[in-house]
Amino acid sequence: MYSVLRPLLFSMNPTRAHAVAMRALGPVERLAPLRGLVRASCAVRDPRLEVRAMGLVFPSPVGLAAGLDKNAERPRAFASFGFGHIELGTVTAQAQAPNPAPNLFRLPIDHALINRLGFPNEGAGIVAARVGACKKDIGVPVGISIGKSRSVPLDPIEGVKEDYLASFRAVRRVADFVVINVSSPNTKDLRAMQAADVARTLFDALLEDAARAGERIPILVKIAPDLDDDGIDGICEVAKSAGLSGIVATNTTIARSGLATPADEVERMGAGGLSGRPLFARSLEVVERVRARVGPSMCVIGVGGVDDVDSTLAMLRAGADLVQIFTGFIYGGPRLPGTIARDLLTSRQ
Repeated sequence: MYSVLRPLLFSMNPTRAHAVAMRALGPVERLAPLRGLVRASCAVRDPRLEVRAMGLVFPSPVGLAAGLDKNAERPRAFASFGFGHIELGTVTAQAQAPNPAPNLFRLPIDHALINRLGFPNEGAGIVAARVGACKKDIGVPVGISIGKSRSVPLDPIEGVKEDYLASFRAVRRVADFVVINVSSPNTKDLRAMQAADVARTLFDALLEDAARAGERIPILVKIAPDLDDDGIDGICEVAKSAGLSGIVATNTTIARSGLATPADEVERMGAGGLSGRPLFARSLEVVERVRARVGPSMCVIGVGGVDDVDSTLAMLRAGADLVQIFTGFIYGGPRLPGTIARDLLTSRQ
């Protein structure tokens, strides 16, 4: 079915296609019987697929990455496709619009996307309320990604800390885990927060806030694929010593090497984060290095170019506990998480 629909969606600009797809998922989101039919058709439930990490049970290692459902408009619909978890957002304390259009581009030859959306969302409080209203019907662990509001300057760090704390306080009661996004290339100066001293200040603030509230919620940090080895080692050490539960590796890349799309077309698209297949090799390297640095106790989520069972298995063998899909879902369609799950079961026979 998706092979028929995809040419129609790809005939639209990516922003409109996303809006149309989200609108089409409305009935699935709202109607439990329809979700049941979709789940029966797409999802795979088998105890051999279960992953236990961070005190949670994931029915499959294949999850939905942040960015596709920024405002938690369709979490039940996405879960019905067979994802083992979904990550919503990225949300910010202050509601904010997208960066100026055009801000989203397809590279079909490369099975890739470039985006410079910049955390558009309705605000952490509104998104958290929406999740809370439907949480019991989602049926899989829910993560929420939090980021820095665009209007908050990086200096002084106290302002940034309070901004993240506002988002964290809004989402922590409805999320099963929270991901700190300090690695998007689309918010000015955000990636500077991956520096060890800055990151430690933020991690400590969030962990202390949760402790004061008497809440134990897993907190992870999402890192960039463009960090060098020293940068990866540094943030891994800080995350581990601070007591974070895991690392999401990786976010999108600002690199443009190895693309089949003509260079002049890529240049016309401009700045932004590249996701999809061209990112896979680097993400795999980062996952392997992260696992080696943090040891066996922390959760590692592999993201970047995962779009079939081979890429999933490679991530898991490199040390990931879980994987996430974003661009692969756009190119592969709603049956992709179930297909990967079935193929994983076959590979284990």
